[in-house]
Amino acid sequence: MSRLSFLKAEVNKEPEKAKDIRKYLLFQGFAEHLDDPVSIARAYAIQSLFTKHEKHIYKNDLIVGSIRGIFYTGDEITDNDLDYAARLVNSYGANTFKTNADHYAPNYETFLSDGISGTLDKIEKSAEKHKNDIDAQKKLDFLKAAKISMQAFREMVIQYGEKARLMALEISDRTERYNLLEISRICFKLADEKPETYREALQLIWLAHVAFVLEGRYAMALGRLDQYLYPYYANDVNKGILTRDKALELMECTLYKIYEHRYFGGDDVVNIAIAGVKRDGSPGLNEVSYIILEAVRSCNIPGPNLSARLYKGIPDEFIDECLKVIGTGLGYPAMMNDEVNIPALHRHGYSLEDSRNYCMVGCIENFITGKQPPWSDGRYNTPKYLELALNNGKCMLTGVQMGPKTGEPSEFDTMEKFIQAFKKQMIYGAADYMARFRNENDRYNKTAYTQPFLSCFCDDCIERGLDINDGGAVYPSVHGAGCMGIATVADSLAAIEDVVYNKKMTTLTTLRDALMANFEGYDDLRNELIRAPKYGNNIDFVDKYAVWYVDVHEEIFSKYRTRDGGPIYIAIASNVNNISAGREVAATPDGRKSREPLSDAASPAQGADKRGPTAVVHSITKPDYRKVSCGTVLNQKYSPEMFKNPEKRAKLLGLIKVYFSKGGQEIQINSVSREILKDAMENPQNYKNLVVRVSGFSAFYITLDRAVQNDILERTEHG
Repeated sequence: MSRLSFLKAEVNKEPEKAKDIRKYLLFQGFAEHLDDPVSIARAYAIQSLFTKHEKHIYKNDLIVGSIRGIFYTGDEITDNDLDYAARLVNSYGANTFKTNADHYAPNYETFLSDGISGTLDKIEKSAEKHKNDIDAQKKLDFLKAAKISMQAFREMVIQYGEKARLMALEISDRTERYNLLEISRICFKLADEKPETYREALQLIWLAHVAFVLEGRYAMALGRLDQYLYPYYANDVNKGILTRDKALELMECTLYKIYEHRYFGGDDVVNIAIAGVKRDGSPGLNEVSYIILEAVRSCNIPGPNLSARLYKGIPDEFIDECLKVIGTGLGYPAMMNDEVNIPALHRHGYSLEDSRNYCMVGCIENFITGKQPPWSDGRYNTPKYLELALNNGKCMLTGVQMGPKTGEPSEFDTMEKFIQAFKKQMIYGAADYMARFRNENDRYNKTAYTQPFLSCFCDDCIERGLDINDGGAVYPSVHGAGCMGIATVADSLAAIEDVVYNKKMTTLTTLRDALMANFEGYDDLRNELIRAPKYGNNIDFVDKYAVWYVDVHEEIFSKYRTRDGGPIYIAIASNVNNISAGREVAATPDGRKSREPLSDAASPAQGADKRGPTAVVHSITKPDYRKVSCGTVLNQKYSPEMFKNPEKRAKLLGLIKVYFSKGGQEIQINSVSREILKDAMENPQNYKNLVVRVSGFSAFYITLDRAVQNDILERTEHG
């Protein structure tokens, strides 16, 4: 058996019934520093968390760092202890996704070049520089908190070294004893020196990632892992101290531990970006890009969330390797287009070099690595505003006046007048959306809610002596408005123009009545609406409304700013929210019935793309996705045979290249047949390891909600 096989067996062991003692450990730090400034008390809570949990090392592992040690199976810590501890910790509060806590890509490149000791030196120098500032106390408190948290991380690294040394003394196998002693040596070295080798660099990054997870952060990206590890890899290979096979084994042992999350509260979405251009614009594909790709294939788990950045001139060999991994059923890597994403970011005032160095956090969200606060986003339910425009601002489901009174359907004697009413509803809806976001996002005192450890991984927090959410970052925060149902809207507007205004087969008032009745008694009208042109078939009559959709959303949201002056990106990526958003929307003019799912992300409506994938490519690339700075998701489903047959795979590769050359922003593909998906729904016990691409992330199919399973099942399968 390979080392990865042994590690899989260890990680896959069902944990004993255990208690999460995270808050109990935080409580101990807070309780000892109740009279200290909140920022300092938080740092001591982090110190307690990092240093007092058990350091778990899996047998046969090469890169240590696990969250198992935060789960307690003994009897000394009771439920009453946990409840009491939680009350104090909760009183201090914590940032959340809405208030910029996670979904972040740390500046690991700088952290590797500085090491722990170099980072601590930076903190000391910054404190000396700011000691006479007007707001010196605030900055010195922040820097003291950063120092305490980084020293705590250093102690955590040492403790892993000590644990590995003790395990080595108890083991008889010479190979494993040597491995544990090497782990111990590396950890002790990293406590005081910066990494010099590929293994040392990977070990330091993984322990930092584990520390973020221990803090309770979710979807913390590893970023451009191939770019910042490659210099260490190349140097080791040139020296003859590392082989490609060993580098792959080290990567496998690292990434497989993402899987342990599912036993302790669900999968984590750890995004890794590979390839893409470098900061200077030169090609960034390297051997570590291929190693990461091969490692995720070997691990064969839903995470990490791998994203492949493609650029003009990238070798076909790399795209083909991506397709081979997708063809295993994993559904990743998702493929991203540098030619769209870089200008989409650069237009917001980021330097060209920083824009080129983007990665993804969470699902597909574009992010300036290590230079802006953590990401946040929300759901903007566009088809709801179409419904309101058809009913003078009233919800068809509840009768509540949700939007402004923009006129009765009988008043719209032209398509243009109806479009204007729709846009007014969208503008009001955006104002409502932004008010709710601002009220939540700016809720907390930025000094009291400091995040000292996270801030150490963001330029220029240490230099400025300011927290990541309090002016420390180079760039301000951004927010993504996830715009729902582009195909639902485009198909609905095309149906209105075709059936109501052009063919005059009904009136807008009758259409409104049919929608309110969920088409009961209006079967003939519904059939006409379904026959109208649909997005995804390369028909300009309907595709023009997708272009309008992107342009108008960008126009509406571009006038808004975050609390610290950052832009509001738009996103056309629904995750699985097209299902929940659909439950809020009455029947729509495309023939969709009330409360059914909306169209998925940037994709055509489920089953509406009848003319094949080439037509889909032509339709999808008509909008200007340089205006969609967050990113889009185009979900596609191809039969497994497309990936097994080299000739068919080459045609798919060619299609992807054309899609990107025409301005496509992102594509992700499922390669599981409809028959297998249906059988998995009926006989889940036979498909425990079936992984599928959902929308921006992959997951085990049988663990998904039935509505999500159906949504994936109904996607058009191309052959």
